[in-house]
Amino acid sequence: MNRTDKGTIVDRLTERLARSPSVYVTDFTGLRVKEMTALRRRLRHAGVEYVVVKNTLALRALRAAAVAGLDDVLAGPTGFVFAGADPIGAARILAEFHKEFEKPTVKAGLVEGRRVAAQDVTRLATMPSREQLLGQLGGAMQAPLQGLAGALNGLLYNWVGALEALRVQRANAA
Repeated sequence: MNRTDKGTIVDRLTERLARSPSVYVTDFTGLRVKEMTALRRRLRHAGVEYVVVKNTLALRALRAAAVAGLDDVLAGPTGFVFAGADPIGAARILAEFHKEFEKPTVKAGLVEGRRVAAQDVTRLATMPSREQLLGQLGGAMQAPLQGLAGALNGLLYNWVGALEALRVQRANAA
């Protein structure tokens, strides 16, 4: 690979690093081509990019993008997972794939600029998705209001029932 090709790779990787708020670094040792293709397909389906790059070029791109915290994990075969805005979805795919094939292993990652360890990525994989969390929050906010509306409706119903009973009683008395 000549110098211009390396520069192009570093530029592309720098752009991806700057664009993606969540990045995971994996070790894909032992993955066969068929398994790697399956992993890339699953990640691509979720809108996530998986890039294998030489460590020296990755180090240059990390420095060019001013991304700190991943220099120490750049050893051995390295693949970058650019999770984008949904770090949980990418972590879930990596965890499911690891459960199936026992590979790749996550070395570390950056989520919203904060370094996370491999255990944290596994913990992220078990969290509900953003949409599920928003649904739970909406349900939690709706439940007290629905209870209040039910109580007020019950009071109104009882009041109308009492007025109707009073009307019937007066009609019978007259």
